Amino acid sequence: MAKPQQKDARRNVRTALACASLVAGMVGLAYASVPLYKLFCQVTGLGGTPGIEAAAPEQATDIDFTVRFDANINPTLPWTFKPVQRAVNLKLGEEGLAFYTATNNSDHPITGTATFNVTPLKIGQYFVKIDCFCFTEQTLQPGETVDMPVTFYVDPEIRQDRSTEEVTTITLSYTFYPKKSETDGQVSALKQKSTPVDIGG
Repeated sequence: MAKPQQKDARRNVRTALACASLVAGMVGLAYASVPLYKLFCQVTGLGGTPGIEAAAPEQATDIDFTVRFDANINPTLPWTFKPVQRAVNLKLGEEGLAFYTATNNSDHPITGTATFNVTPLKIGQYFVKIDCFCFTEQTLQPGETVDMPVTFYVDPEIRQDRSTEEVTTITLSYTFYPKKSETDGQVSALKQKSTPVDIGG
């Protein structure tokens, strides 16, 4: 028969192993949380995040819808960025194509990345992208101007959702940011310029 001290020792070992497993699981979840959350948003449309599909439905409906376009720039990015068209009208399920234009106003190449969402936020799960400039980083040479396409459709299932019955217009919004490594480089350069130089007495 095991002594009380041995039982306590075994219980402590089990407790320690359980705690270690819990900590390991939490660490793993922390590393996975960002990509999982991004995937969850794309699937559910949470926070106005559009979904992604390979193609539009084979047949569109006869219901008209309007998609408006919005463009924003982070203050640290010396670009001009705007939609070529302010809005397009299309049928639910019909494939749409729109363009944004971006210009690098600096004297050196800059790489930017675009974040995006749609409003109203509850529409996110019904706005679907087929292809978009926002899927990859965009590098512009000094003074270069480029047209950036986005292909999309509005899922006809939107009309089966009572919470979206009144919606006939969606706004697709992008914000461009400089690539993080370039931002870090700019900060480092500023620090070097501001560091006093001791030239001796």
